[in-house]
Amino acid sequence: MDADFSHDPKHLPQFLRAIADADIVLGSRYQDGRVTVVNWPIGRLVMSYMANIYARAVTRLPVFDATGGFKAFRRKVLEVIDLNAVHSNGYAFQIEMSYRAWKRGFKIKEIPIVFHDRTLGESKMSKQIVREAIWMVWRLRWQAMTGKI
Repeated sequence: MDADFSHDPKHLPQFLRAIADADIVLGSRYQDGRVTVVNWPIGRLVMSYMANIYARAVTRLPVFDATGGFKAFRRKVLEVIDLNAVHSNGYAFQIEMSYRAWKRGFKIKEIPIVFHDRTLGESKMSKQIVREAIWMVWRLRWQAMTGKI
């Protein structure tokens, strides 16, 4: 979870209940047709929302918010994923971790959260991070098709 309270700790009990029958729990800003983001500029919101549609379309990863960072992993997931094979940074890292777990057969569950934009600090979003995410999903798809994931 983000340490700037963009991810509200009040959601942690929901994560603990959800992880009882899942391997990964994702806190979702985009689920069931709802957008639960507070104080983001509209451009940033549209970019994030569209990035998730794009990632889902390319990878077929069955989640609505693949780029979010509010997650709970069971220990066994992190033990099975070859962390040395994970090469993404930025938001692509979030997609890659979920994708690798899903391709290994782990169950992913999304729960709704409310995401508040930070009040201090700056976003790490950059053109390089966007480019990485655009190409990384295709790399993941290719690796899965060739049996490398």
